[in-house]
Amino acid sequence: MCLAVPGRVESVEGSDPLERRGSVDFGGVRREVQLAFVPEAERGDWVLVHVGFAIARIDEDEAERMLDELERMETGGDAR
Repeated sequence: MCLAVPGRVESVEGSDPLERRGSVDFGGVRREVQLAFVPEAERGDWVLVHVGFAIARIDEDEAERMLDELERMETGGDAR
């Protein structure tokens, strides 16, 4: 089973679509992420990240729903 985690793009570097990278915030933890699979991603966008690659853009509502579900799975009960 694979898991992709939602995060918010804080900054983007590079102009070549295959080499664009971004700093993505995962609830206070920032990581550098490859943006080649989502060349349209910009600062402020929410993306799904799997093993260091953003694989899709998602809207904020979907990101919140996924974060709530991940928290629920972690705690074994109701989230927030």
